[in-house]
Amino acid sequence: VQLQASGGGLAQAGGSLRLSCAASGGPFSNYAVGWFRQAPGKEREFVAAISWSGEITFHADSVKDRFTISRDNTKNSVYLQMNSLKVEDTAVYYCAADRALRTIVRGITQDLSYWGQGTEVTVSS
Repeated sequence: VQLQASGGGLAQAGGSLRLSCAASGGPFSNYAVGWFRQAPGKEREFVAAISWSGEITFHADSVKDRFTISRDNTKNSVYLQMNSLKVEDTAVYYCAADRALRTIVRGITQDLSYWGQGTEVTVSS
């Protein structure tokens, strides 16, 4: 499975962006998918995750009520709608896929099966 993240860019604080993670080369609907982010000088951190069916989602406390993860298996895509952006949301955002949702939610990045290349989000004040 190959993952392609897109949708990053420059936004003002309080604004919105929508990230997409498009999958190819495999049975995407078999995988849970998560979003992670890495700010300069910081470790990669968990942002949100969604089960293979889309019925179960998790969001980090730092983004809860502002970000929403969703997926459309007919389009082999997962999305991250980011609203009420803050300067501290500035980071490179990565999508990752794995059969085990719990591995994604626990942020065990070294065990995740597939990663996208990252898309940069910059939020200005």
